[in-house]
Amino acid sequence: MNELAELSARGVSEWFYVLISLVMLFVLWSLFWKGLALWHAGRHAQPWWFVILLVVNTLGILEIIYLFGVLKLKASQLFKK
Repeated sequence: MNELAELSARGVSEWFYVLISLVMLFVLWSLFWKGLALWHAGRHAQPWWFVILLVVNTLGILEIIYLFGVLKLKASQLFKK
Protein backbone atom coordinates (compact mmCIF):
# COMPACT_ATOMS: atom_id res chain seq x y z
CA MET A 1 0.00 0.00 0.00
CA ASN A 2 2.85 2.38 0.76
CA GLU A 3 4.38 1.69 -2.64
CA LEU A 4 1.16 2.74 -4.36
CA ALA A 5 1.00 5.95 -2.35
CA GLU A 6 4.64 6.66 -3.14
CA LEU A 7 4.13 6.09 -6.88
CA SER A 8 1.05 8.28 -6.84
CA ALA A 9 2.84 11.08 -4.99
CA ARG A 10 5.79 10.87 -7.36
CA GLY A 11 3.46 10.96 -10.38
CA VAL A 12 1.71 14.06 -9.08
CA SER A 13 5.07 15.66 -8.39
CA GLU A 14 6.29 14.97 -11.93
CA TRP A 15 3.07 16.35 -13.46
CA PHE A 16 3.34 19.41 -11.26
CA TYR A 17 6.80 20.21 -12.63
CA VAL A 18 5.63 19.67 -16.20
CA LEU A 19 2.65 21.95 -15.59
CA ILE A 20 4.81 24.67 -14.01
CA SER A 21 7.22 24.44 -16.96
CA LEU A 22 4.38 24.85 -19.45
CA VAL A 23 2.96 27.81 -17.56
CA MET A 24 6.37 29.48 -17.51
CA LEU A 25 6.75 28.85 -21.25
CA PHE A 26 3.32 30.39 -21.93
CA VAL A 27 4.13 33.39 -19.72
CA LEU A 28 7.40 34.06 -21.54
CA TRP A 29 5.72 33.61 -24.95
CA SER A 30 2.93 36.01 -23.98
CA LEU A 31 5.28 38.60 -22.49
CA PHE A 32 7.42 38.62 -25.63
CA TRP A 33 4.48 39.26 -27.98
CA LYS A 34 2.71 41.64 -25.58
CA GLY A 35 5.84 43.75 -25.15
CA LEU A 36 6.45 43.89 -28.88
CA ALA A 37 2.83 44.79 -29.67
CA LEU A 38 2.63 47.43 -26.92
CA TRP A 39 5.86 49.01 -28.15
CA HIS A 40 4.54 49.23 -31.72
CA ALA A 41 1.14 50.54 -30.56
CA GLY A 42 2.89 53.28 -28.60
CA ARG A 43 5.20 54.18 -31.48
CA HIS A 44 2.24 54.41 -33.87
CA ALA A 45 0.26 56.59 -31.40
CA GLN A 46 -2.63 54.13 -31.18
CA PRO A 47 -3.88 54.49 -27.59
CA TRP A 48 -6.95 52.23 -28.02
CA TRP A 49 -4.83 49.37 -29.28
CA PHE A 50 -2.36 49.99 -26.47
CA VAL A 51 -5.07 49.72 -23.80
CA ILE A 52 -6.70 46.68 -25.40
CA LEU A 53 -3.38 44.88 -25.74
CA LEU A 54 -2.46 45.78 -22.17
CA VAL A 55 -5.71 44.51 -20.63
CA VAL A 56 -6.64 41.49 -22.76
CA ASN A 57 -4.56 38.34 -22.30
CA THR A 58 -4.77 35.87 -25.19
CA LEU A 59 -1.38 34.11 -24.97
CA GLY A 60 -0.05 36.32 -27.74
CA ILE A 61 -2.79 35.65 -30.30
CA LEU A 62 -4.26 39.16 -30.29
CA GLU A 63 -0.78 40.66 -30.27
CA ILE A 64 0.26 38.62 -33.32
CA ILE A 65 -2.95 39.60 -35.13
CA TYR A 66 -2.27 43.26 -34.33
CA LEU A 67 1.34 43.15 -35.51
CA PHE A 68 0.88 41.15 -38.69
CA GLY A 69 -2.79 41.79 -39.53
CA VAL A 70 -3.43 45.40 -38.51
CA LEU A 71 0.02 46.95 -38.87
CA LYS A 72 0.93 44.58 -41.72
CA LEU A 73 4.51 44.26 -40.47
CA LYS A 74 6.93 41.70 -41.82
CA ALA A 75 9.09 39.62 -39.49
CA SER A 76 12.13 41.71 -40.46
CA GLN A 77 10.35 44.89 -39.33
CA LEU A 78 9.43 43.71 -35.83
CA PHE A 79 12.59 44.97 -34.12
CA LYS A 80 13.24 48.15 -36.11
CA LYS A 81 12.45 51.60 -34.78
